[in-house]
Amino acid sequence: MADYTLNLSMEELEKRTHKDYLMTKKFLKADAAEYLGLADGDKEALKHLVRAANILEVINMQLDNHHNLPFKNFLEEEIKKGNKQAELTKILFDAQKGINAIDTMSEPIFLAKEVPAYPGKGVYPTDLPVEEFHSILIKMLKSGKADKVRKILTQRSVVERDGDELIGIDYIDKFKDDFSKMADEIEAASKVSTNADFNEYLKLQAKALREADPMLDAYADKKWATLQDTPLEFTITRENYSDEMTGTVIENEELKNLLDENNISPVPKDFLGGRVGIINKKGTDALMAIKKYLPILAKNMPFNDEYEQNIKPDEDSKQTMVDVDMVTATGDVGEYRGGITLAENLPNDDKLSLTIGGGRRNVYHRQIRFISDMKKLQERLDAILDKEQHQYYLDEADHWFTIGHENAHSLGPKKGNETLGKYRNIIEENKADMGSLAFVDLLTELGMYTEEQRKQIIVTTIADNFLKTKPTLSQAHRVRTVMQNKYFSERGAYDIVDGKIHVNIDKVVPIAKEMLAEIVRIQIDGDFDKAEKYVKDNFVWTDNMELIGQKLQKISKTLNGKLETELADKLS
Repeated sequence: MADYTLNLSMEELEKRTHKDYLMTKKFLKADAAEYLGLADGDKEALKHLVRAANILEVINMQLDNHHNLPFKNFLEEEIKKGNKQAELTKILFDAQKGINAIDTMSEPIFLAKEVPAYPGKGVYPTDLPVEEFHSILIKMLKSGKADKVRKILTQRSVVERDGDELIGIDYIDKFKDDFSKMADEIEAASKVSTNADFNEYLKLQAKALREADPMLDAYADKKWATLQDTPLEFTITRENYSDEMTGTVIENEELKNLLDENNISPVPKDFLGGRVGIINKKGTDALMAIKKYLPILAKNMPFNDEYEQNIKPDEDSKQTMVDVDMVTATGDVGEYRGGITLAENLPNDDKLSLTIGGGRRNVYHRQIRFISDMKKLQERLDAILDKEQHQYYLDEADHWFTIGHENAHSLGPKKGNETLGKYRNIIEENKADMGSLAFVDLLTELGMYTEEQRKQIIVTTIADNFLKTKPTLSQAHRVRTVMQNKYFSERGAYDIVDGKIHVNIDKVVPIAKEMLAEIVRIQIDGDFDKAEKYVKDNFVWTDNMELIGQKLQKISKTLNGKLETELADKLS
């Protein structure tokens, strides 16, 4: 068994695992009314789906870091020996679902001294530097091995050394036994679940886990994206925010030219998550209110005549939406690393299902968005927001903004923007935020929001956009908020008066429209240099951000977070 040296001291571990520093998000309890109200067949199906999600977590740990499973085994053996340091380290390991992560202060957490952060995570060899990676690909392309390079640069392969070359192995082949066990559980669920549509999806998803064929994933994704009226939720999430290796290939001019000549589009690697939940009908009905307006929003996107988008302005929107009471979140979707996912709009633009007529689906995580400490929230408002504007702050307005954000992912250029390299996700997340804000006035005119709700969304969004500290460039979801804060400040969307934020409400939406247009232009052009300049020009941590950040640090001690999944634990 591998041996490791624990990196965090007892003092640091005791601090980070204390309830003041370790936030807990509580998912459904074993006796939850949502669970007890299910039909017996759906209760049985839920058991199999939780088991499938747990298997997926084991797979994703290997994609995330080669050391995750050996380190987990090491901790468990040390705990048996009575090692208290290992016991506390295991709490953090389980929370962040891995050996390395980042906390809410954007500081890296290394649980073992021997294991640094790898740009290629667990999907590339740990001894492969970027320069050698590029050099090998260039040699392979010049040797006529474009098909092998294509498999290396796909989103669904694990890359290994093959002599002096590299080889890309489809992750279904790489983890065949585990995916087969997952398929068994999903098929078992499909035999007892009460909803025919859901069962059809489960059968397609199980089939896609048995054979390394991207088209099988596409069929499953296409069906999943149509699900609207089902009792249960089960998703295999596939997103590529964590891979910092693949996107570097476009920064090497010689390599980029060779890839273009061979018609190879490099796509960052997917990391896999499992979501299991129970559909909340009331919450879902509220979400659906925006659907009828999506074609109008599509018509109002900047430069909409220059590209195809997922929402067709003159057709019914292929967009389903569900609000979910969470049973479990495993793998990539359940990792608490500086934060955790509130909602997802999938499949992403790089997925094959969108090329065969598939739509997209928004899934919102109810238990993650709930505010657990209203007293702390009021402390935060007292410290950072103009007292006169407290009346417009509403935690539910953050959910309304998130709804706009997720739907905005379906608006704009329908392409993966791989040519933007390491900036593609920052630009896309920025687009989604600005799409949400830019249409607040229009949706108010159309009757989606009242004038009061309009003000609540604007004030709440600006107030929530401030962070405790400057993030790293790898944190796409946080980098974009810094960019927005600088952009909005320079154009008068808010002022800092006596150390507090005052939102100039009527200026916010026009400024958001400006930024949205600039972002969409970058996506249309697909110019890496323009994207880099745009991010660097706006990703600036200002004195005012530091002022508010220092206040936020005093109010919130939270450094890490964990999930409490009582129902899932019982079912598994």
